Amino acid sequence: MPVRPKRKKPTSRKGIDVLHDPLLNRGLGFSLKERSKLGLRGLLPPRVQTQTEQLNRRLAYLRSLSSDLEKYIDLNALHDRNEALFFRMIIDHPDEIMPLIYTPTVGLACQKFGSIFQRPRGLFISSSDKGRIAGALRNWPRRDVGIIVVTDGERILGLGDLGANGMGIPVGKLALYTACAGITPERCLPVMLDVGTDNEDLLNDPFYIGLRQKRLRGKAYDVLIEEFFREAQKVFPGALIQFEDFGNTNAFRLLRHYRDRICTFNDDIQGTAAVALAGIYSALRITGGKLPTQRILCLGAGEAATGICDLVASAMMEEGLTEAEAQHCCWLFDSHGLVVSSRRDLAEHKLPYAHDYEEMTDFNAAIRSLKPTAIIGVAAARGRFSRQVLKTMASLNEHPIVFALSNPTSVAECSAEQAYRHTAGRAVFAGGSPFNPVSIDGRSLVPRQGNNAYIFPGVGLGILASGAKRVTDEMFLAAARALSLQVKQEDLDQGSIYPPLSNIREVSAHIATAVAEVAFASRLASKRKPRNLLAHVKSQMYDPHY
Repeated sequence: MPVRPKRKKPTSRKGIDVLHDPLLNRGLGFSLKERSKLGLRGLLPPRVQTQTEQLNRRLAYLRSLSSDLEKYIDLNALHDRNEALFFRMIIDHPDEIMPLIYTPTVGLACQKFGSIFQRPRGLFISSSDKGRIAGALRNWPRRDVGIIVVTDGERILGLGDLGANGMGIPVGKLALYTACAGITPERCLPVMLDVGTDNEDLLNDPFYIGLRQKRLRGKAYDVLIEEFFREAQKVFPGALIQFEDFGNTNAFRLLRHYRDRICTFNDDIQGTAAVALAGIYSALRITGGKLPTQRILCLGAGEAATGICDLVASAMMEEGLTEAEAQHCCWLFDSHGLVVSSRRDLAEHKLPYAHDYEEMTDFNAAIRSLKPTAIIGVAAARGRFSRQVLKTMASLNEHPIVFALSNPTSVAECSAEQAYRHTAGRAVFAGGSPFNPVSIDGRSLVPRQGNNAYIFPGVGLGILASGAKRVTDEMFLAAARALSLQVKQEDLDQGSIYPPLSNIREVSAHIATAVAEVAFASRLASKRKPRNLLAHVKSQMYDPHY
């Protein structure tokens, strides 16, 4: 997508300091004139390369590496050296690079984080900083931060408690904010709140980089979180703060506590919900069904599952159902079985979907009984969408909707090939990780990843473009609709319910416009609405060319 290049601010830094700043460094891309002006003569080889030549050289080396983890490390090093070239690589080759810097590779990178750690990025704030968090935040060299992604590392992807190793997630998320939506990299701040870990393997790991203590819980935890949010608003006023990979115990209550006080959202709850709803909207263009007649069964009952049910129910209510009717279209199946009203072990977030129904502990039996039109896997339960489950769905639906959204790939409920093979190619499939095209009965089916990267970057861009003071559910409904509208008929014809990643910046611009429209209509915007909102949004997008 063509975007208007941003004028680089002049820098007073000279010589080796320029080469050591990833925001300024261009390596061999500096012209002879720039080398003279910036005091770089003699500090670089004499050859001047275009950015395209640099990109081709880096790609050739990257492709020579034997493992995805090695490629992650190499890309991370490039990120630390030359941000413009790093983001140019992602934008020009999204299908190849995004799985390396985020899911599924980032999961393994977080597991190995202590062993591969080279250079800190972002802020590490620990429970030992209590009472001094403001000072830690002020150590960050920039004040124009627009987006903060913060995690405490308790529920990293489908891998569980990885403690401080979870810093790879905020770093990766913010890289996607820049690559997918053009958020200027210097406005992005990843934060790790290290409150300890209950992962015994990490506590005994000599290379672990975090606090060697059990997780902080209860009042002490809440006091630390409150201090962080209070001081972050003072040091970085107006910044959007995104919750990322908090455990279920804290995720729902923290979102409820802060969402009406500050500009914040939880991507695991709200972003996942929006990308799933967008997928359902697209799938209905294939199945021919209407949203209020769908029955959704989620395998899982945590942040993602209840977030999906909440947003789907809201969308159904906008199409005429009552709240009770909409909620009764959404069902949860957790580790103890079907979530029903007779169970007495239910967490508060499950209660709206605990229906009056018989208890069931067999997932396939629950499908036969409930007859869902869609099953959505968000429980990191590898292989639970078995051959039998998929065949049952195919027997109930001409085009069963099957979303295996757990990631990384190692915890996916099924693969694309399994979904297609066991439904005679009739499934409408999306995965949480990328899967290769599948040929079946002479037809090539191209599954696309139901990745939150389709949603959260555009939401963030819309928040910044409008100066929104809060993030609302209406914004995520608008984002889901905007995403589904970017899916073309030729995508649907090949089984793709999301647009190609090559269009992600255009997609994000349209999502940002839809989100900003909600902000302006709801009087939550602090900026003046421009005459051409889409053009204004695009003009805000960072261009990594030089």
